[in-house]
Amino acid sequence: MSAVSTVVVVTWRGRDHITACLDALRAQKSPHRTIIVDNASDDGTAELISAHPGGHEVVRLPRNRGYAGGLAAVLDRVDTPYVAWLNDDAAPHPSWLAELESALEADRDAAAATSSILLTDGSTQSVGVALTADGHGRDVVLAGREVFGFCGGAALLRTAELKAAGGVPASFFCYYEDTDTAWRLRLAGHRVISVGPARVRHKHGATTRPGSVLFHRWNERNRLLMLLRCAPAGVAFGQLARFLAITALLPLRKNVPDAANFRLGLRARVLGEVLLRLPVTLVQRLRIRVKTSRKQVWRDWAGR
Repeated sequence: MSAVSTVVVVTWRGRDHITACLDALRAQKSPHRTIIVDNASDDGTAELISAHPGGHEVVRLPRNRGYAGGLAAVLDRVDTPYVAWLNDDAAPHPSWLAELESALEADRDAAAATSSILLTDGSTQSVGVALTADGHGRDVVLAGREVFGFCGGAALLRTAELKAAGGVPASFFCYYEDTDTAWRLRLAGHRVISVGPARVRHKHGATTRPGSVLFHRWNERNRLLMLLRCAPAGVAFGQLARFLAITALLPLRKNVPDAANFRLGLRARVLGEVLLRLPVTLVQRLRIRVKTSRKQVWRDWAGR
């Protein structure tokens, strides 16, 4: 049986956890092609994946381009109907890929299917992504069949629809590339579904540290860029103005939350990066295929 899916695994210094991921892919019931993108690892990851008997292809990048950049770097190499995104610290159940493929085969209006991502203690991390009332993406742990977006740690997408919607936002580097992509798929008229039986164990935070300065920088910046690309103009510029106002008032506040995303220097850097990218981002906004209006997607999903 020929493969209908290509699984893309992006790694960076993944020596301590990627073996479990590759072992789990080798045990999949559904035949597939695997591409491992090595983001210039310098910890022995390259040697480890070369020696692993998984029958995978390896693409080594000359520098670390992040998760989004790694996915984007090999999208043109994908010639199967489906492409899966999989974190290098995730170990899918043997039926994971088959469950996702079956779900998309049964639902032709869906362009992406998201997994049940479980933490190492068995608790649920995500069964999809919701859109908050102020335009944040958040993990859903209890969901119906349809969700706003997919969690990029373990999902399956229709390759043609992903490419038609503009591919992966490589410049995001890390975080919000999945929610931005889901939003563009919805603007193009597609749906995103949650597939409960498609289970994955995830060693959360093995590569990046949630709560770190870099984590908050990427999150805050990419959320604003996503809104400027995808959201109704009033929402996008309203949230940018809100971020600017909170930043400007920080020196006057007495009780500032003890979190990296409330540090004045970090927020100033985020604003600088967003404003620097604003012209290109607005051009990207104009190029997005819009079959379902931005206002309609916002009304249907924000705050649900």
